[in-house]
Amino acid sequence: MARILVNGVRLHVETEGSGPPLVLLHGFTGSAEAWHPHLSVFAAQRRVLVPDLLGHARSDAPADPRRYQIEHAAADLLAVFDHFGVDRPCVLGYSMGGRVALYLAATAPRRVGALILVSASPGIRDDATRRARAVEDGALADAIERDGVPAFVGRWERHPLFATQERLPAAVRRTVRAQRLRHQARGLANSLRGIGQGAQPALHEHLSRLRLPTLLMVGELDERYCALGRELCALIPGAQLTVVPQAGHAVQVEQPEEFQRHVFEFLERLRDRAHDEVSHDGDRMAEGPGLQRHSL
Repeated sequence: MARILVNGVRLHVETEGSGPPLVLLHGFTGSAEAWHPHLSVFAAQRRVLVPDLLGHARSDAPADPRRYQIEHAAADLLAVFDHFGVDRPCVLGYSMGGRVALYLAATAPRRVGALILVSASPGIRDDATRRARAVEDGALADAIERDGVPAFVGRWERHPLFATQERLPAAVRRTVRAQRLRHQARGLANSLRGIGQGAQPALHEHLSRLRLPTLLMVGELDERYCALGRELCALIPGAQLTVVPQAGHAVQVEQPEEFQRHVFEFLERLRDRAHDEVSHDGDRMAEGPGLQRHSL
């Protein structure tokens, strides 16, 4: 693990394993630590990079909310890729991390090899609804700074989005709560102000141009994100939608084995596809010049 300087801020990044690169992006109030239950499993087959996004856990928490905007988050990730010598990774993002992954793929498609989006959104299309969400996010950010992280975490855990997590074992719920408590108030507040759904530009009009393998994963008990998953599946050419039974918003927490199974099945298809492309390229090279392709 390391704290690296990118674009004037320091980000905490964990790395493990070897092989084709896989980048894991956490959600709001998450961190690299949230991926620890899956890290060794993925690292057995992949080189895994897991950053704390800006304002979260061990990464910097700048005072200016504009530094958290999604275009800066994407630029920071590209700098992380460059620092570690990573070319066209598969990027797996959950919730807020899924929005960042989707924005990165839409704006820098040559730097992303594949996408896995868990409970992700393309942003809010309607301007008035997005402005109203920005007001809500701003009020919540003010409350975090006023009341502190423990009070906010108690409030956040009561959000209807996480109601299905009440069924989890007590030890798991304690672990998730402890991770959320390890944040700074300023970082969480400015993350809401800078990269919340009220601040993010809608991506709908850009997604038809995506040409990369995409897996969309949602929990069947999360009705809102099931609808968003169907919307994304219609917008992204060739995207695959997987609905995980008995899971809510945090599929990777609520059904970890099913989550891993779907990820590995997708990665296996990527390997098969890359092998086929290399074989076809070899055939074309024997015949004459052809297009260079990149292995996933």
